[in-house]
Amino acid sequence: MPSRNLLRVDVADSYYHVYSRGVNSQIIFHDTADYSFFLSLLKRYLSLEPARDKNNVLYPHIHGEIEVLCFCLMPTHIHLLVYQNQKGALQKLMRGVMVSYGGYFNRKYKRHGPIFETRYKASLISDQTYLEHISRYIHLNPKEWRRYEYSSLPYFIGRHQAEWLMPAKIISLFSSSEEYLQFLNNYVDYKKMLDEVKSELAAG
Repeated sequence: MPSRNLLRVDVADSYYHVYSRGVNSQIIFHDTADYSFFLSLLKRYLSLEPARDKNNVLYPHIHGEIEVLCFCLMPTHIHLLVYQNQKGALQKLMRGVMVSYGGYFNRKYKRHGPIFETRYKASLISDQTYLEHISRYIHLNPKEWRRYEYSSLPYFIGRHQAEWLMPAKIISLFSSSEEYLQFLNNYVDYKKMLDEVKSELAAG
């Protein structure tokens, strides 16, 4: 089950459900370019080879320290399921991504101030069943989840590929991608977990 208040629980070799939303639930992704830029930030920090800026300076590179297992980017909020190999890696990733995306967003839309409501929330996950349900909760966020392009589901079923996304730890809990899709379609168990997940996100 989840352990609340990750901000005080930072341990290695652990799963975390990470969540953040826009200030006052405002939109943080207006168009395809916004979604693409956010994903490019994950690629920047997590790809096999370090990335460089326009001045040829290396960006922080944390491939191997943390794995993004699944994600969903919604117009007003984000969900990530990660596996932290090294203590502190989640903080590095989220700080880099959120600061960089905030700067991009403010420049593009000519605004000032934070775009995310608070520091991200995250929950330590220690139960395999809950881990499975969190991945389902994340992928079922969009109403048209089967066709939604800004989640990791297209990568789970082989429609897209990315070296920075590592879904194997979730897929390996099932016999195949097809069985995972059947799991997503099974709303009975999903509904049982929904209130608990929402309660967890509201905590803190």
